[in-house]
Amino acid sequence: MNYTIRKIQKHEYPLLNNFLYEAIFVPEGIEPPPKTIIASSELQVYVERFGELKDDIGLVAEIDGKIVGAVWSRIMNDYGHIDNETPSLAISLYKEYRGLGIGTVMMKEILALLKRHEYKRVSLSVQKANYAAKLYQKVGFKITDETEEEYIMVNYL
Repeated sequence: MNYTIRKIQKHEYPLLNNFLYEAIFVPEGIEPPPKTIIASSELQVYVERFGELKDDIGLVAEIDGKIVGAVWSRIMNDYGHIDNETPSLAISLYKEYRGLGIGTVMMKEILALLKRHEYKRVSLSVQKANYAAKLYQKVGFKITDETEEEYIMVNYL
């Protein structure tokens, strides 16, 4: 499958709402939440006014002109927040494009980009039951803290 990983364009920023919803981990047998959940303040912190802050960085995966995934970071007070110098990361692919290696390539690309921007580390939060936790470890994230349900992970760039 041919795909391109590239910088997100300003006119594509609204797509981050779709990918934010897709990033919500829903365990097997559980009904997905309504799409309106992304309007909550704890989720809007990931996408609200994206591109207006100097630390906003994003990439998309594109196949045949269709955006199928996004990975983005910003310094925000989210679930994975560790300090005000460390950006937090979000990543998502539409379901039919998962498991094909695209997410791994997207992660590697944004980690390299963050390093070029001279960030020292990047953090994220992931539910322990989420298969993506293994992907994050594969690309160098380490568990630095945890709650009953989630890991806080950091990649030292």
